Amino acid sequence: MDSVLHASGRFGPRTLLITTAAVPLTGWAIHAVALPKRLAATRKDPLTGLLRRDAYTARARRLLGRHGDVTVVMVDADKFKEINDQLGHAAGDTVLAAFGARLTAWAGPHASVGRRGGDEFAVVLQLPAAGREQRLEQLVRMLHTPVVLDDGRTVDITASVGAATPAAVGARDLSLLQRAADAALYDGKHSGRPVLATAAHDSVPSVNGRRAGRPGTAVWGRAA
Repeated sequence: MDSVLHASGRFGPRTLLITTAAVPLTGWAIHAVALPKRLAATRKDPLTGLLRRDAYTARARRLLGRHGDVTVVMVDADKFKEINDQLGHAAGDTVLAAFGARLTAWAGPHASVGRRGGDEFAVVLQLPAAGREQRLEQLVRMLHTPVVLDDGRTVDITASVGAATPAAVGARDLSLLQRAADAALYDGKHSGRPVLATAAHDSVPSVNGRRAGRPGTAVWGRAA
């Protein structure tokens, strides 16, 4: 009996010490696992998985600084309000998620793909001049592919696409390129074709970072 009591007294405190020490270590381990997820949540839009404004802008500017054949692309889902009104917000969310997946697949892993808010998106990627027109037309075809909802219904969707390059605009500033691409998009609204900006699109007036005549459309980067 004494030996048993002795053993308990001998190893009990040690066991308690190890157990106590393990508690904060376990806490740190959980924190280490959760932290990347929290950081990813702050960087990405939860619905589409696309980059939020700050993360998109940072990556876009890195691409503009490192590569010469960069193109800035702006995308709007056409008549998105009608989808929400007629089919419900769940259907609208499914459409937006489809847009996010298609933009990501089209742009590739090294691009900067962001959701500007609502039904508006932005992409910055390397796009050589030789195949630029064909690639933009491919994007329009992808975005015009109907979306199948969870209940089996099919939604016909379209999108407007505008693009701008440093060579055409005469600048490598992200704000200017986005404004030009947005103006080009507006020129081709509902046309079913992508529009590549010229130098003239950069002179389209804007007020407080929003394109004049197109209320509610924010042009990222102007206030950054």
